[in-house]
Amino acid sequence: MATEQEILLPNIGDFTEVQVVEVLVKPGDTIAVEDPIISVESDKATMEIPSPVAGIIKKLNVSIGDAVREGSSVAIIEASEITEESPSETEPPVVEISQPPEKESPVEQKSPQPVEPKKLEPAASSFLDGKRKPHASPSVRRFARELGADLGNIRGSGKKGRILKDDVQSFIKAALHQGNQPILGGAGAPKAPEIDFSKFGEIESTPLSRIKKLSGGHVHRSWVSVPHVTQHDEADITELEAFRKSLKGEAERAGVRLTFLALLLKAVVDALKVHPEFNSSLAPDGESLILKKYYHIGFAVDTPDGLVVPVIRDVDKKGIFALAGEVVEISERARQGKLKPTELQGGCFTISSLGGIGGTAFTPIVNMPEVSILGVSRAKKQPVFSEAEGQFIPRLMLPLDLSYDHRVIDGAAAARFIVHLSRVLADLKRALL
Repeated sequence: MATEQEILLPNIGDFTEVQVVEVLVKPGDTIAVEDPIISVESDKATMEIPSPVAGIIKKLNVSIGDAVREGSSVAIIEASEITEESPSETEPPVVEISQPPEKESPVEQKSPQPVEPKKLEPAASSFLDGKRKPHASPSVRRFARELGADLGNIRGSGKKGRILKDDVQSFIKAALHQGNQPILGGAGAPKAPEIDFSKFGEIESTPLSRIKKLSGGHVHRSWVSVPHVTQHDEADITELEAFRKSLKGEAERAGVRLTFLALLLKAVVDALKVHPEFNSSLAPDGESLILKKYYHIGFAVDTPDGLVVPVIRDVDKKGIFALAGEVVEISERARQGKLKPTELQGGCFTISSLGGIGGTAFTPIVNMPEVSILGVSRAKKQPVFSEAEGQFIPRLMLPLDLSYDHRVIDGAAAARFIVHLSRVLADLKRALL
């Protein structure tokens, strides 16, 4: 029997609020279970919200540009089949990363409107007048703090002068455009020159994918907010590679392909346990460290739309075969754009491996709010002098690049971490015990 059912926005992870960027159905459409209704955009990805029931769309309660959060009413459906449990009592439906829409989001369409504090009347703005505090939510305050923006210099466009995330973004864009606003500790970036490259030869303009736009903003924020230092070293993985190859047959019987990354994940966890400051985040007030007792490790995946960093949870509790299977499975879904929002959250430490492509070294950018990231380049055989044998012998050496937040970690701690990691990789069996 058909009955009307309200579809609510499911749990979208750590995101307090997301924006509707595309409405995929209209009233009168017939949909099946898991058919997407709308696309929403967070600061990390674009996601499709599927229907938990099949039926006919009677009414849409959202439109493009609306800000929605968990529990927001999305649509009314005349359901022809109802799930056994209501959406609030079941696990949230799968929310997948979708191909980004072609048009620009409302945030990107806004023109920056820089405003000088002295030109505003205190009663008509949210500017500080020496007595009032800026009217903004905790998430907006944190966002502004990460960008180094002073809320006292930002006019709020929300109800009663409330400062929204869009206002902070517009302020930062205007400041970077003018190069004279008080951001990033008073240092503004000069405007980039506009160059007509076509006068030098033939050109082609290709738009960035939405994932690249979103991740680009996050990477830029990390780069300007975190004082980066990178420590370089090499690990002798001759025995480790022999160990991996010796398990090839057993791994195949278990139905997995044992990659080096699975072994590296276990080695990293061992190093994090010995050096817990690397498994932390700086508190928002900058006065303390938040030490994490769990080990969720992110790893960079190269996809057609750009770099994505899914997170494998509880690495310390899983065996290498389980990790190997999860790495392959989650990497494939990342390339297909089918990751759940929860699989992009909660990371403690990130690994960026370019070993399958090449290179000898690079400087990875810390993935805020983490405090360190490990870069791995291609391993190669090279002569290493053996004290025991008194001669050079060929060894398989792996380049390691550890970038870290110098506000939290000093050079000596970084050196100890990467030396410990190198020793574990040289003899991983002790970490597997």
